[in-house]
Amino acid sequence: MAFSFFQKIGRAIAGKSRVDDDTLDAIEEALIESDMGVDTTLKVIDNLEERASRDKYMSQDELRGMLREEIAALIPPSGPIVPDSSPYIILVVGVNGVGKTTTIGKLAYYWKSQGKKVLLGAADTFRAAAVDQLDIWAERAGVDIIKQQMGSDPAAVAYDTAKAAVARGADVVLIDTAGRLHNRVDLMNELTKIRNSVRKVVPDGPQQVLLVLDASTGQNAFAQAKEFARATDITGIVVTKLDGTAKGGVVVGVSDRFGIPVRFIGTGENIQDIKPFDKDSFVAALFKPEDI
Repeated sequence: MAFSFFQKIGRAIAGKSRVDDDTLDAIEEALIESDMGVDTTLKVIDNLEERASRDKYMSQDELRGMLREEIAALIPPSGPIVPDSSPYIILVVGVNGVGKTTTIGKLAYYWKSQGKKVLLGAADTFRAAAVDQLDIWAERAGVDIIKQQMGSDPAAVAYDTAKAAVARGADVVLIDTAGRLHNRVDLMNELTKIRNSVRKVVPDGPQQVLLVLDASTGQNAFAQAKEFARATDITGIVVTKLDGTAKGGVVVGVSDRFGIPVRFIGTGENIQDIKPFDKDSFVAALFKPEDI
């Protein structure tokens, strides 16, 4: 995955063997332009400066390796989600346009390919055609779906989905929610109702609440993460649109600032274009013009 970050860092340290103020300024600019965020960028620069002060002269490879280590240290450990109970219920949240419904379809296919019995819940009854779109993805993934008509109570849909999951012996349940704006208090509060409805059937559910963020939205991703984390207990992030044009720094910045692990990344539009996030390969890809 070739990020613009790679070219910017390359220019920042080209021909450099001394970590001076000009070098640090160039690296800082590259990090901020990659949407890493000011706070996270300053952490990296401060740590880099402290380490470099012990050895002013180094090769470009050494400097690049040091920078890679500092960035990796700011990303919380993640690892794949392993459904360890049945039904294992996952609530999927995010604003409109980030690829939430597509992500649910991909995740359904991902777990079905592992031999899991997957059930979808269409609790986004707020947006026109949302149920129809999820229905299409359910068909593509070859999984069942629980749905009601547009305008139905989302909490009721979540309740019905949980009951159906128990009755049908589903292993993994993915519940879609309205693609709410992060500043719509009424819709954000609805997430609490949905969660409580699920717990009437599965007391320890939902076991995961995944926030879907679009890597190309830049600083908006920080605002979205802040408000969703305030409204509900986010357990993981799925970052979409991490293709050749995306800025990878937002992954580092959001996970560092909120301490929430990145669980999956989406890299394309096909149903199989999703995979568990691997910190080491992701950070390595920031410094190489290759795909993760």
